Amino acid sequence: MSAEKKRDFQIVNHSVPRRDGPAKVTGKAVYVSDVKLPAMAYAKVLRSPYAHAKIVSIDSAKAAARPGVYAVLTSNDLTGLNLYYGHAVKDHPLIAVDKVRYAGEPVAAVVAQDERTAFEALEFIDVKYDELKAVLTPKEALDKGAALLHERTFEAGALRGFEGEVAAGRGSNICQESHLKWGDVEAAFARAAAVVEGEYYFPMAYAYAMEPYVAIAEVSDNGVTIYSSAQHPFMVRHDLTTVFKLPVSQIRLIVPFVGGGYGSKSYTKIEPLVAACAWKAQRPVKLQLSVEEAMLTTRSDDALTWMRTAVDAHGKIIARQARIYMNTGAYAENSPLVCEKATNRTVGPYSIPNVQIDTYSVYTNTVPASSYRGFGCAQVTMAGESQIDELATKIGKDPYEFRLANVAKPGEEFFPKMRPFDGTLKQDLEIAAKALDWQQTPPKGHGKSIGCSTSDAGAYPLTSTVIRVHADSSVSILTGSTELGQGSHTVIPQIVAEELGVPFEKVRVVASDTAITPYDRSTGASRTTTLMGRAVLEASREAIEQMVRMAAELLKIKTDAIEVVRGGVRCGEARLTWSEIISRYYGLPDGEVIGRAYIRKAGDFSKPPVFWETACTGVEISVDEETGLIRVEKLATVGDVGLAINPALAEGQDIGAATMGMGVGLFEELVYEGPQLVNGSILDYRVPRFSDMPRQVEMHLVENQDGVGPYGAKGGGEASLNSMPSNIANALYNATGVRIRRVPLTPEKVWRALKERQ
Repeated sequence: MSAEKKRDFQIVNHSVPRRDGPAKVTGKAVYVSDVKLPAMAYAKVLRSPYAHAKIVSIDSAKAAARPGVYAVLTSNDLTGLNLYYGHAVKDHPLIAVDKVRYAGEPVAAVVAQDERTAFEALEFIDVKYDELKAVLTPKEALDKGAALLHERTFEAGALRGFEGEVAAGRGSNICQESHLKWGDVEAAFARAAAVVEGEYYFPMAYAYAMEPYVAIAEVSDNGVTIYSSAQHPFMVRHDLTTVFKLPVSQIRLIVPFVGGGYGSKSYTKIEPLVAACAWKAQRPVKLQLSVEEAMLTTRSDDALTWMRTAVDAHGKIIARQARIYMNTGAYAENSPLVCEKATNRTVGPYSIPNVQIDTYSVYTNTVPASSYRGFGCAQVTMAGESQIDELATKIGKDPYEFRLANVAKPGEEFFPKMRPFDGTLKQDLEIAAKALDWQQTPPKGHGKSIGCSTSDAGAYPLTSTVIRVHADSSVSILTGSTELGQGSHTVIPQIVAEELGVPFEKVRVVASDTAITPYDRSTGASRTTTLMGRAVLEASREAIEQMVRMAAELLKIKTDAIEVVRGGVRCGEARLTWSEIISRYYGLPDGEVIGRAYIRKAGDFSKPPVFWETACTGVEISVDEETGLIRVEKLATVGDVGLAINPALAEGQDIGAATMGMGVGLFEELVYEGPQLVNGSILDYRVPRFSDMPRQVEMHLVENQDGVGPYGAKGGGEASLNSMPSNIANALYNATGVRIRRVPLTPEKVWRALKERQ
């Protein structure tokens, strides 16, 4: 069904103007908590100046004796706790134990009456180190005789998201490896009409959410309570049960509105450390990182990819082979799953009969890598989409036409043993080409490109929810999904308002409190609208079924004689609203009906992935050959979202993702000189500004209702990042004839390449 075709149902009361007019919304999400904290203390962290060193001794007596200091925490003070946690690999100590593995790792923490006192006390902690040789790249880490980061073996985390043995700590610096193969790759390359081969690099990047990490913890006889900016409160809860050896019922995570995440706030970050500080100080403690400290906490995996791709005489892709080395940093975090996903996503959105992908996630003495918007796809799409253009050029094909001939078709099982493709890439590409006036030759010094990607998205389908329909027809939704600014707490109430036929203003969200809200595995991988949206839809329908039975009892008729209408039921001339049903059933102007839903890996969700997240992006750039400066003049995004329940929010996600991709393509990169991160600050790390935005932007949504989410929706919000770095590299080639395979394409890098061309 085209985006223009009128929908056969109504979505009511949007938080932002729709294309067909404004809609007023006054509803707000509500966060419920019965925790009252006594006077709070503040923690500051002492960080290692070395990338790799043994800790010989720590003398904290002078710091502990400072006025206003309540406690000093080191690994020596944590007897009785389990110091290691990790959802993928349990390799991460909550504070450095015996040695440090990257410059910036927490070594000690001071808890004091205020942040200034705590910060000043750090100067009085004396740490003696025995420096060790550091390894900073996968190549160094895999060299024979390289220093090992981890000498002890680790067990797999309970929530790693995939099956397979743990490679970490088994005599090498390999954290995880992943291999994918089908067909006969060597035979395909032997008979190929054309082959391209190259090495490509995607840099370390920081997700740069507006809010750095912050957490408040209280540890008492009743257990552990933490307020946190975590994306996945239930996963953090699980790690804390490991650290404190407590049952789930005694760990409580409460997550208010989060100021952005983009994957950087996925999984456990500072929560075990701040909880240990509260445990040691015997009072509630707040730990709030600066932007600079947050940059020393997580980043994207940088990736070096060797790839070759082959076509036959008819221009059909017949083989792809790749070896990928991902720089995981000092601890596993989520990199093992990123490794697995990067392997899958190297195939791209193409139907390729012969594939061999080998991916290695490697420990190094750098900041730990983890989830980053795109989740492994951005890293490998840089290589894959660059090679598509290179192949098209080599065989004399238009890159747009070449993609049209090779992308997976709707319903095609292009990836063995996975869900058939649920996108419409031919339509997506046509929209992008039209937006860019593809057939129109650009001015001199300008270049155009189109790119696309698809990801096995949605993460593991484990979600539950409860809705409470009250006697006045208002509704409360209990959801474990976290609001990160992506708008889920607008979309979820919209679905419930639609199902129950009540005004949006009467629907409230109670969210992300593990003591109150039902279990939701995670908020990420573009899963919330699809999985939590489907759950609240089913919970609403269960509540309606209950109220139909209540109405049948009140009217003394059979349930099949009752017709559900908007906001209630009717039978002949008799009509009852939800409010009237509940009030009359209980005999009081109060009471409620509870609807529940449980999503698991079964039924519609039995075959992975939950959905294929698909998008196209197109750019036109200008290149100043005197300076090497690239400017994006036009940008087109096409999100294949199934159905945009809130179009403005969906478009906002697409432009946001494309902007992040543009940042990596042009200037974002965490830079190391030796073992030290040299641009890890708010001033030195360059992110896109308003002045960098294209003069012309077109955002399109393809809405064919082909997803498993509510009303045919699929997730969005990541895919428009994935192809942007390769878009810029391909457009640079089309403008100047210069091919650069390492992003970002900074002015200096472009200028030097242009000079080498001459």
